[in-house]
Amino acid sequence: MSLSVMLQQLASGMVVSVEIFVVTLLFSLPLGLLICFGRMSKNPAIRGIVSAYISVMRGTPLMLQLMVVYFGPYFIFGIRISMGYSLIAVFIAFSINYAAYFAEIYRGGIESISAGQYEAAKILGYSKAQTFFRIILPQVIKRILPSVTNEVITLVKDTSLAFVVAVSEMFTIAKQIASAQTTMMPFVIAAVFYFVFNLLVAIVMDKIEKKLNYYR
Repeated sequence: MSLSVMLQQLASGMVVSVEIFVVTLLFSLPLGLLICFGRMSKNPAIRGIVSAYISVMRGTPLMLQLMVVYFGPYFIFGIRISMGYSLIAVFIAFSINYAAYFAEIYRGGIESISAGQYEAAKILGYSKAQTFFRIILPQVIKRILPSVTNEVITLVKDTSLAFVVAVSEMFTIAKQIASAQTTMMPFVIAAVFYFVFNLLVAIVMDKIEKKLNYYR
């Protein structure tokens, strides 16, 4: 197999890996904020349920969660699984898993803000929603960005776990070609892809972080 043909086959896997990455971030970042609100709720029932959810998501392997989301509808509810459900299951499992991690990152950022800022905003006539979205959240984003960057970089590498539910992403196709052609070249190309992808993510996040350091 020529290098050009190999690259064409791997390119389709690259597209799937990028799709998983983008969709996961689009859903897990806002979902993580909602979960964070539940985790910080004054209602003990809501707080307990959300805490248990976060504990399960962080305490069990993502690979296991993928299998539960994929096979669960059939084994639990008897719902037939279509071939097209594989990628949807990956989106769901990745989103709910990373949302749990982002929720704790958000919580750490929110709790790092001094109570005096809430009191000052109240004196100025801000509502709770205005205080959070106009005053607190911008500061939280600035403080949590390094931690979010670490999770985003981990996400790039975790996309390779999609093979568990038969989704042909970058690493899966690389393994298939390597097995068929008895060559390490697909793995080298995959390694370069992951490295470059993570490098781009790190550069973009670093630029955002520097832009938010407006006091320097």
